[in-house]
Amino acid sequence: MNKQPIGIFDSGVGGTSIWKEIHALLPNEDTIYLADSINAPYGPKGKKVITDFCIKNTELLLNKGCKLIVVACNTATTNAIDLLRDLYDVPFIGIEPAIKPAALRTITSAVGILATEGTLSSELFHRTSNLFTKNIQVVEQIGDGIVELIESGKLHSEEMKSLLKIYLNPMIAANIDYLVLGCTHYPYLIPILVELLPNHVKIIDSGEAVARQTKAVLEKQDLLNTQESIVKLQFFTNGNPNIMESLLPNKLQIEYLRF
Repeated sequence: MNKQPIGIFDSGVGGTSIWKEIHALLPNEDTIYLADSINAPYGPKGKKVITDFCIKNTELLLNKGCKLIVVACNTATTNAIDLLRDLYDVPFIGIEPAIKPAALRTITSAVGILATEGTLSSELFHRTSNLFTKNIQVVEQIGDGIVELIESGKLHSEEMKSLLKIYLNPMIAANIDYLVLGCTHYPYLIPILVELLPNHVKIIDSGEAVARQTKAVLEKQDLLNTQESIVKLQFFTNGNPNIMESLLPNKLQIEYLRF
């Protein structure tokens, strides 16, 4: 059981930011990454459609023998993870925007959150936000168009920079000192965000915390692979493999899979 792979899925290539953190912390673990790029972004599609996508992705990973599944998508987590845990016996790790640490650390009492519509409108996000953001101004921004640009290979385009300027201006005007990234695609924006934001603004994403939680659950359930061996790292996408390849280390192979 311990040598079985960790499964990771996202509505595209963004969850590779989570995969990198997991692989860095757990280098002995085999992994299977599934990018449902053809259906990206999940955010505007509604709970029922998002849930159906998540069930499809989960069953594909389970058929490939995964011992644990990371839902490397904020929208999928907030809309479907409770149902997935009810339906399947394997452990699931979800992703939530890291609003708690931002709220606890802010000095200016203003934080920004850049996320998808599906995440910002979800019950889980509102529950977490309401719990930790009393007396704090939260500037929420739906990142319309960002995922589509990343999925089409336009991460470093002027179009992306112009879009981010529009989204960040109200946050800068509100004097935020923390920006929470609420989509796993968004860590790839950090170099651009650093360029556009005032120097005092700190950026928070969930990648390291998700990796630590993955390790903790594997240890608790005695699923950790402690054997040093050649690891098998598999990547599947129903979109353009070249987009994912541009975000991953060299020599990793990405396979097109129709699903």
